[in-house]
Amino acid sequence: MRFGIAILPEYRWRDAAPRWRRAEEYGFDHAWTYDHLTWGGLQDSPWYGTTPTLTAAATVTSRIKLGTFVTSPNFRHPLALTRDILAIDDVSNGRFVCGIGAGGSLDATIQGGPDLTPRQRQDRYEEFVKLLDILLTTDGVDFKGEYFETRNGRTLPGCVQQPRVPLVLAGNGPRSLRFAAEHGDGWMTTGGDKTTLDTWFASLADLSRRLDDRLEGRHLDRYLSIDNALYALSSPAAFEDIAGRAAALGFTDLITHWPRAEGVYGGSEDVLETVATDLIPRLRRA
Repeated sequence: MRFGIAILPEYRWRDAAPRWRRAEEYGFDHAWTYDHLTWGGLQDSPWYGTTPTLTAAATVTSRIKLGTFVTSPNFRHPLALTRDILAIDDVSNGRFVCGIGAGGSLDATIQGGPDLTPRQRQDRYEEFVKLLDILLTTDGVDFKGEYFETRNGRTLPGCVQQPRVPLVLAGNGPRSLRFAAEHGDGWMTTGGDKTTLDTWFASLADLSRRLDDRLEGRHLDRYLSIDNALYALSSPAAFEDIAGRAAALGFTDLITHWPRAEGVYGGSEDVLETVATDLIPRLRRA
């Protein structure tokens, strides 16, 4: 099992940089930041750009994987995102992981434009991923879909990725699970019913079974955002319980959030240090 941490893009870089350095020093396998224009839980918080943040993070780390948690078609075009991916992956020396989802409701409407139905948003998401894959691996792409278009979209031979960066696809519905199974290098989820820890794990068990049905025995890395029914870093015991139950369901990668001073993901950095330096190494050996 691998362990990751999400650092929200709410800090000035002088305050963010030490967190990214420590994420690597703590031994986390990957570190992530949200890719939103605004996020429902922190609309009154400062908020900085995702791709500049990850590029800066690449310059203060050397080993840890870096990823979007998650990017979406809400405000990005696949060709523009291709340029950002190529740059971050180059600066990080091949450490970038691209998490992608259909996108949240706030980001879907904040810039105006037509309101899409859930089915249309899924259609757009699938078209986005397919075109992004082509652009990362092919030079000179002419594409005209329902939502996106490129005219001789260039990714010069020196930049074409073979293999390309991993695409970790998020989703819980039947279509998104099938799409992740067919097109993803990994699957990411926040689970379903978050009323209690038990109802949340029941939803994860159901999602895992449904993904298994679509994979038909093939392996796919499974990324779980673990701070849902309970903030996993509320205590070392909580983290150990959640990690153990997630491992039993076949999740390969767990992602928690850097403790904030208060509010959502509010917690203690002392707990983070204990979990990172004592508990996670023991869980890896188990």
